[in-house]
Amino acid sequence: MTSATDGAATESAPPGRDGQRRLVGLDGIRGLAALFVVLHHCWLSSFPGFPLNTGPKWANWLLYGHFAVAMFIVLSGFSLAVAPARRNWELGGLRRFAHRRLWRVLPPYWPALAISLIIAWTIIPQPGQGAPNAKSVLFYGLLIQDVFGSPSPNGAFWSIAIEAQLYLVFPLLLLMVRRAGMVVMLGAVTAVVVAIGLLAPSVPAVDMLMRFTPQFAVLFAIGAVVASVAGGHWLRVPWGRLSVLAVIPVMVLVVTRGSVWTAENFYWVDLALGPAVGCLLAAIAAGRPAPLIRVLDTRPLRALGSFSYSLYLTHAPIVVALHALVIAPNVPPGTPAFLATLALCVPVTLLVARGFAAVFELPFQRHRNWPALRAAMLARVRRRRDRASAPSDESPARQTT
Repeated sequence: MTSATDGAATESAPPGRDGQRRLVGLDGIRGLAALFVVLHHCWLSSFPGFPLNTGPKWANWLLYGHFAVAMFIVLSGFSLAVAPARRNWELGGLRRFAHRRLWRVLPPYWPALAISLIIAWTIIPQPGQGAPNAKSVLFYGLLIQDVFGSPSPNGAFWSIAIEAQLYLVFPLLLLMVRRAGMVVMLGAVTAVVVAIGLLAPSVPAVDMLMRFTPQFAVLFAIGAVVASVAGGHWLRVPWGRLSVLAVIPVMVLVVTRGSVWTAENFYWVDLALGPAVGCLLAAIAAGRPAPLIRVLDTRPLRALGSFSYSLYLTHAPIVVALHALVIAPNVPPGTPAFLATLALCVPVTLLVARGFAAVFELPFQRHRNWPALRAAMLARVRRRRDRASAPSDESPARQTT
């Protein structure tokens, strides 16, 4: 899903002119959510028939990778709103905001799209999809794949377009908060989304809006609202306990109704899950509970979170290709194939994503525009050139001393 695109800059950036401070724990949340999506796609490759549960009971939880995308959407709204929440909900300029979003999303997305297209054309397309065509290149390149249908080159790309569209309404959400308050903003968004969900089954024109996953607008707004905790408000509220209390009914509903019902009702289940995720992020922003924060801030989870967007973008075609070429011909189907898929695909996707991020994601996080990135690249080239031309320890001059 969404996506892991957002928030890395907000979390990792040192204090600057926006007064940003690193929010401990968010990288861990982001990394775990991206890894969960990878595990979900390993499950899908091994047990076809989703949303039917055709796998072992102990792996039932891997059916619900969709919820990781829902978490990404809440986290995206939260991460984008942290800085505005600390400065009276001011955006800081439309042009600057647009530049930073494009700079964050597109440099990794377009190379990942190219890689996905190559794999789909030369090895295997995504399950249930034909080979990508010219429309796929155009629509996915412009991030309008949810507006116009075409064969998908990557099963995870559907949420990137949705998140990009949510960026377009983010300035409006902040304006509503400044003019009418957070409660009015969240209530207005929720009212519109609930109305769409209720009318869609009987009104074809409204049903067309469902392709935009409207419930994610509420999750995005929830994330923006709870960002006020990072701005120093409502710090004494027991957010962690509220998160547990909010998620228990959702878990009970999913377990009792089953995967088919849940997938058919993701719209409403997502809306029910949003407050639980929002309370969890508020708890992390408030620094509680401390044991959870320490776990999320361990070095492996911080590292995983640092390239979570790259992992989200690149893993799906790799999992599909490895399963088709290596696992399916050599391992019995079912649980053996699933375990083999996990053992092979998880480390491979992590390694590929880390290398991909080193080239296409992390440099763009560290340097916020072309002049800065170009200067850093030239400086790196000069350093390498200087090291290559420096006299070695075995040079004649050193040997004579």
